[in-house]
Parts: sequence; C-alpha cells; structure tokens
Amino acid sequence: MTSSADGPEGERLQKVLARAGLGSRRRCEQLIAAGRVSVNGRRVDEQGVRVTPSDEIRFDGDLIPRDPDLIVVMLNKPTGVMSAMSDARGGRTLQEFVGNRAERLFHVGRLDVDTSGLLLLTNDGELANQLAHPRHAVSKTYRATVPGPVPATVGRRLREGVHLEDGVARADAFRVVSTHGDRAIVEITLHEGRNRIVRRMLEAVGHPVRELVRTRLGPLRLGGLKPGQSVELTQEQVRALYAAADPG
Repeated sequence: MTSSADGPEGERLQKVLARAGLGSRRRCEQLIAAGRVSVNGRRVDEQGVRVTPSDEIRFDGDLIPRDPDLIVVMLNKPTGVMSAMSDARGGRTLQEFVGNRAERLFHVGRLDVDTSGLLLLTNDGELANQLAHPRHAVSKTYRATVPGPVPATVGRRLREGVHLEDGVARADAFRVVSTHGDRAIVEITLHEGRNRIVRRMLEAVGHPVRELVRTRLGPLRLGGLKPGQSVELTQEQVRALYAAADPG
C-alpha cells in the first residue's frame, strides 16, 4: 500500500472497491472515510491511497476479490453429467456446458453423476481452495425425493448424528417439504463434504434417495436456473462467496 504522496504506483483504493461491486467511486470514498475499509490489516480512512495486487483489502472484515479476469460460473448440473471436464469413456461432462468459454474453468467440489443442481466453476484458485477446505465449512442445502411418509424422528436423528462407515455425520437442518402417498420431498442442510454424504445419511435413517438436487451453496441459491443453464456471478455475489469461505 502506498499513500498519495508516494507517487502513482498501484491503483486508487476507491477504484478497486468500485470494481468489486461496493458501489460508485463516490460511495466507496464514503466507505473509506467511515473507516470500514482496511488494507493489510490497517484501517484506512484517508482518500488517495493506492494499492497493489499483493495488498489484502477488506470491507467490514470481509476479503475483497481483486482480479477482474477471475470469474465464477454457477451451473445447474443435470443428472447424467459427470463433475469432470473430460472423460476417456465418452460420458457427458461439464465441457458440454462451459467448453465454449474463453476462460479455462475448473469445477469447485463435485456432484455425483446422479445428482443435479448447483455447481460452481471458476478460474480463481484461491476461492476454490477456500471453498473446498473442510475448515471453512460452507453450508450446502439439498432437496431429496425419498420414500414417504417421513416420521418426525428422522430429523432429530439426522441433527444428532448418524453413524456411517467413515464416522458420524450430522445435519445442520432438516425439514419435510411435502408428502404425496409413498413419496416425500425433504430438505437437508449440512457442512459435510464427504463422498455421497447426503445419500448415505438418508439411507442410514431408512429413506434412500430417489432423486437429489443441490439448491444452495453458502449465500448462493439455484433459483430458477434450469438444468444445463449457467450464469456468471456478479461481483456482489463473488464478494459474498468470499465472505462465506473466508476464515479471517
């Protein structure tokens, strides 16, 4: 970080904040003046400060993403598609949906081939590493179609923890969305990232999954995005994702 007296090195802080989606440059100047911005752990409340790519910038304690060439794409992965960019056997992969983009993207985490829903692809290695790290534990919400009806005791068992072959797994939240005869739709939220964890948990309580879709990841919701459709996240959404995955 350099002050305005140090010369033209770097880029003005308010310009970086504006590009990160915090508002107009005038609005960002007001945020700086209010002492809500820090650079390398030091609060900044003066105008004219310049920053370089190596500087760590935070707004209200949340890390600000910097590189405008880094993107994050949210895809509604259909069933029957592998969470991979290629497959030697010729199966359907993510390349089908983002292969025409100029950026070289890689998927963040994975959904098994029989699971649909929210999957992120990015060229931002730092964000991908934070989201994948167990210590940061970003919540994930799924909707599952299971045999019904589902007794009220199932939710309590899942929240208290069920014993699987690789240890105890606990749900943060669970609810029955609807029941139609012998078919029920349930919603489960957890921080776990183990392989096929939702399917194994629901099978352990006697309700094996027939269909499974991930509807939420941290602050992101699948919303009306149809299977196979993708959308590039806004700077505000990326910033919220950084905040959810940031250990600081």
